[in-house]
Amino acid sequence: MKTALVIMAAGIGSRFGGGIKQLTAVDDSGHIIVDYSIHDAIKAGFNKIIFIIRRDIEEDFKEVIGTRIEEVCAAKNVQVEYCFQSLTEIPGELPEGRTKPWGTGQAVLAARDLIDCPFAVINADDYYGSEAFYRLHDFLSVERGYNEYAMAGFILKNTLSDNGGVTRGVCSVDDKLYLTNVTETGNIVKTDTGAEADGVKIDAESYVSMNMWALMPAFIKTLDEHFKTFFEEKVPANPLKAEYLLPILIGELLQQNALTVKVLPTNDKWFGVTYAEDKPMVIESFRKLISSGVYKSDLYSDL
Repeated sequence: MKTALVIMAAGIGSRFGGGIKQLTAVDDSGHIIVDYSIHDAIKAGFNKIIFIIRRDIEEDFKEVIGTRIEEVCAAKNVQVEYCFQSLTEIPGELPEGRTKPWGTGQAVLAARDLIDCPFAVINADDYYGSEAFYRLHDFLSVERGYNEYAMAGFILKNTLSDNGGVTRGVCSVDDKLYLTNVTETGNIVKTDTGAEADGVKIDAESYVSMNMWALMPAFIKTLDEHFKTFFEEKVPANPLKAEYLLPILIGELLQQNALTVKVLPTNDKWFGVTYAEDKPMVIESFRKLISSGVYKSDLYSDL
């Protein structure tokens, strides 16, 4: 069965302090974080990779990873495609002075012409661990209704940065592990007793969304329709910063009983380069994963 991995790699990375954070090397072989996600996805059974990037980073992206991944994937009969997230690909006029991307919802819309099968969505600058890819691929490999989706459920304490606050979609689930609500929560920081956001304590054992979703092609139509509504209702009130975010939309659709989202738990530890100060920890984490045999230093040699 055909399954695609959609990789959102168009973010500017403003908190990283300059540079293109998606392209920073994290091991001695020059691999970047998304190399590990692609390795894990191919091993789990995904057979199509779709990169969402920006036009202005296309040359750098292909030089650092794209051309190399195309060669790896060609040998494994895995298709590779590219699409571009654009500030101007919108259902209306661009607000004067707007430079901020429109968010993860619009990013996935950029891939609409390439999505022809069940697909997973991930961020390029997050390391998820292999378990979640297997869980999502298994979910996508079974015939589902057009509105039956899933997400990788990470434990909040396994997703925090030592170097500052992070934004997470904090999830509520029922006793069958179906998502009932997702609350986009900013500035979550580690504390001695767990976690808090702006002084409010948060259960560190909560499930959180790390923008790792399992979706059906029919979702693209829903995404498109609601982007038009977002542009009509949300943008006028905040023209320079309003964002069309997947967790927000999915949360709204949940409240309308328009879809179901199965939470697929993973105990793997997330890490990523949110801040420049995160990079040494990330490099050390990959060094440990390689030395313990989770990955080979010649990353793709075990596929």
